[in-house]
Amino acid sequence: MPLLDVRNVNASYEDFHILKDVSISVEANEILSVVGANSAGKSTLLKLISGMIDLDKGDILFQGNCISALTTHEIARLGVIQVPEGRRIFPFMTVFENLLVGSILGKARKKRSESIEYVYNLFPVLKERGGQVAGTLSGGEQQMLAIARGLMALPILLMLDEPSVGLAPIMAENIFNVIKEIDKQNITILLVEQNVQKSLSIAKRGYVLETGRIKLEGTGQELLANPYVKEAYLGL
Repeated sequence: MPLLDVRNVNASYEDFHILKDVSISVEANEILSVVGANSAGKSTLLKLISGMIDLDKGDILFQGNCISALTTHEIARLGVIQVPEGRRIFPFMTVFENLLVGSILGKARKKRSESIEYVYNLFPVLKERGGQVAGTLSGGEQQMLAIARGLMALPILLMLDEPSVGLAPIMAENIFNVIKEIDKQNITILLVEQNVQKSLSIAKRGYVLETGRIKLEGTGQELLANPYVKEAYLGL
């Protein structure tokens, strides 16, 4: 049984039909990448799973239970945590205060000390900047903080929305390396990315989403070797 099972979901914004009969599954303890161009519907898919937008049709199951009708905070309590595109940190709070907000739910609050130690080991720069106002961090440091805040919630499924967008190549490389380190902690990762090469190279499996529909699926390596992916996304 998949950890997350998205079945034939449809979603719209006003009169625009964004997702059209999309089905994906995420197995426990894997990195699953959903790749595609801008406006393909990738972020909409994550918002749908998180309960941030309404489902028009279809079902979403997490650990075998339907979560389609749950609120965002109820879904988060189950361990489905999203790190949104654009970081969305609290800019006028300190780094440390942002991390505390991430561990506000009951189970996570009880393990705050352990989680702080873990994210500081993962991101040493955040420990150095603990008392610094988050809005003064560089773009890469803010992305680290956004991911660390998500980890503070003790996710079972961590959903990352475009974590490399807007970052310099060396910082983007660091973020992908961090994702691989998080994977070693048996945290399941659903990664949405425009960087097709990098995201599929670290993923066990992947899907290509185009104009709201699943175009291709396979292992990360199968998709990287696919002639269509090479031509359309890798420029080969």
